[in-house]
Amino acid sequence: MTALRSEFEVLLLDLDGTLYRGHEVVPGGPAALAAADQALIYVTNNASRSADAVAEHLVELGYAATASEVVTSAQAAAHLLASRVPAGATVLVVGTDDLVAEVELVGLRPVRRFDGAVPAAVVQGHSPYTAWPDLAEAAYAIRSGALWVAANTDATLPTERGLAPGNGSMVAAVRTATDSEPIVAGKPFAPIMLDALDRAGTRSALVVGDRLDTDIDGAHTAGLPVLMVLTGVSTLDDLRKRPADRQPTYIADTLDALNRPVAQELPADDPDLVDRLAAALRDNPGQAVRIRA
Repeated sequence: MTALRSEFEVLLLDLDGTLYRGHEVVPGGPAALAAADQALIYVTNNASRSADAVAEHLVELGYAATASEVVTSAQAAAHLLASRVPAGATVLVVGTDDLVAEVELVGLRPVRRFDGAVPAAVVQGHSPYTAWPDLAEAAYAIRSGALWVAANTDATLPTERGLAPGNGSMVAAVRTATDSEPIVAGKPFAPIMLDALDRAGTRSALVVGDRLDTDIDGAHTAGLPVLMVLTGVSTLDDLRKRPADRQPTYIADTLDALNRPVAQELPADDPDLVDRLAAALRDNPGQAVRIRA
């Protein structure tokens, strides 16, 4: 029997919770990906770092990666902005200097504060240093008519200490203050998935991630199969709340399941799906189980 990964030309890999948690590598992750015959594209909802910085972090943790293989929600947000506002328009940035750089790369003019003319848009990405003045500035601009783009709306961010507030928690504050909804560039929405597929150059792709509300839903948005690994945020119990058509295609304890054949298939509409999944994973360590739609 062939390994799960052999069916695909490229793996679209989530980072936080899938390959690492904060500064700690997910055990066995680098070894599991080392034998890849497929292209690897790293797709992250975290907009706080540049593709170069992400690739450097991956290499430090033992993964093979280059900046050209990294797709970030900051890049997707910048591309989205460029398609919605005129070239050279002013964009208020709530986020890191790396998000500022992505805005500049698409020919827009980033600012941190404004007096007088309202920016054409606000872009909001994760930064551990975002404070009340930053959120207030965004609220002023959005209430004055600026387009609002969020890099992602992840409520939490996995770290080595546990789950910390993610960009979505900060977006929620601005949403409450403005009675507005952002256009979202990151998973589970289409812009970042389209960027990743464009970078991959093929639709023969398997999405790999840990979060139901971003990775798994993002794969469904793009019409792609997805492997959910139980190394990050979402758990087997979380599947109990999911309709049959929104279940992951495959589920496994670890990334090493990519290198092994699928253990068995279970129907998505099985009323005892979660209990049967738990038993199948226990009886077939290191292998994935397919959830058949």
